[in-house]
Amino acid sequence: MGDIVVLLKPALNPEMIRGTPEGSVDFDYMPLKLSDIDRNAVEEAVRIRDQYLKGSKIYSISVATWGPVAKRDKDIKMAVQEGLAKGVDEAYIVEDDLITPGDQVTTASAIVAVLRKFNIKPDIILAGEATIDGFSGQVAGRVAAKLDLPYVSFARKIDIKGNTLVAERDVEDYVEVVEAPLPAVVSVTREINSPRPPTLIQIRMASRKPQHVVKLSDLSDVVTPKKKLSAARVLAVKRKQVMIEGKTLEETADKLIDALVSEGVIKA
Repeated sequence: MGDIVVLLKPALNPEMIRGTPEGSVDFDYMPLKLSDIDRNAVEEAVRIRDQYLKGSKIYSISVATWGPVAKRDKDIKMAVQEGLAKGVDEAYIVEDDLITPGDQVTTASAIVAVLRKFNIKPDIILAGEATIDGFSGQVAGRVAAKLDLPYVSFARKIDIKGNTLVAERDVEDYVEVVEAPLPAVVSVTREINSPRPPTLIQIRMASRKPQHVVKLSDLSDVVTPKKKLSAARVLAVKRKQVMIEGKTLEETADKLIDALVSEGVIKA
């Protein structure tokens, strides 16, 4: 029986965003945390192992896309260790300032390079539908394309029947049921489960599980970023602060409608 790989990202914490006086985002100030939906991916990996792939091993692969790596090493390790506490058995972390800030192409190529370098051959690769700092939702699909594997996105339920994966996925205003042969890559939504917090024993045991730090020089065929993010601007939102008053509720509503029409928000 094959193993399970879950993709975990040490992501910028959007709750700690801060701007500079020049109007750009201060990335250096923002700490890293495990991307929220990756917790759902770990929970689903544990469920699949316990229900369908008994005896299999759960690996996590993380690519540090925010540097400097030396400065952020503690945050990176904490994010990965959370995955270990939740049920991951062994973790691989790609840390190298040559690929920071990283993009989706670089991240996907590094993940595939780790799989090949360490001869990890999973039956299923799980990822969150998107990360909290970029939310592009590209990496899992790019990994599937590089490995020439079936890809199921936005899964909210997963079953395994023999060598076939059956998934329910959210598609706009309806639910689609799809099948794919294993091995396969799947991105999951928040709705797939409710991640359990690790127990105290699990947290203590996590530090004893293997964590492998991998440098770019250890890997082959990693695509380095051709363009790097230098800054991101904070958009200042200015409000007109228009007060609309009327003697009656109907008069106030009419004035509001007239104002919205004049601004082009609604059509008369």
